[in-house]
Amino acid sequence: MNKQTIRKFAWLFIFGIAMGLLETIVVVYLRELYYPEGFRFPLALIPPKIISVELLREICTIVMLFSIAILAGTTRYEKFAYFIYSFGVWDIVYYIGLKLLLDWPESLLTWDILFLIPITWLGPVLAPVIGSIFMILLALEIVYLQEKKLGFVIKRLEWTLIIAGAVLIFISFIWDYTKMLITTGLFSDYQSLLENEQFKNFITHHIPEFFNWYLFLAGIFAISIAMVWMFRRNFQVI
Repeated sequence: MNKQTIRKFAWLFIFGIAMGLLETIVVVYLRELYYPEGFRFPLALIPPKIISVELLREICTIVMLFSIAILAGTTRYEKFAYFIYSFGVWDIVYYIGLKLLLDWPESLLTWDILFLIPITWLGPVLAPVIGSIFMILLALEIVYLQEKKLGFVIKRLEWTLIIAGAVLIFISFIWDYTKMLITTGLFSDYQSLLENEQFKNFITHHIPEFFNWYLFLAGIFAISIAMVWMFRRNFQVI
């Protein structure tokens, strides 16, 4: 990579660290309020107003990551790469920050609430960390190949594998919560759910135990195949 590209990645890395630590600080406040004895399952019932604020915060986070990628990138591939790179750094630093400030998680297999959009994502900490590592690697590969090959493109099959892999990973993250909604027979807004005694009883007693690693690893495998295929296809001209 040329010096300008390396400089961009360095600044995006610094940006990701700052955002990750900022996210950590916000979560420290939230856990002090709702989990004063330490975060664990079953979940505490959080007021709908706070959930709405959390949703807004997550939307703003994505907008910020997207905005910095748009500013840093000059092509659509670079913008995509810089977005997933910044996302990956931010997510990993977030967990490092939690470990430093709260000595949490106890292990990489500790369960966490990962995201709330469009519904709650749950999973062991190890899963998003692996996902973030692959996002960073994919970003570096895309930018590297674009610099080395004039007219570089990501083929339709490669996009298909990347998108399919991302979808499988997403399904693995919402698997537990979706199963909970199906079990309670409820698909509604959070306010309505909080008014339902069956849901409140379920969520305040439910401790997730099964993460669908099969789906998750299938998604990682699909993305890996796309990365290998993309690199080998361009290798001879590098």
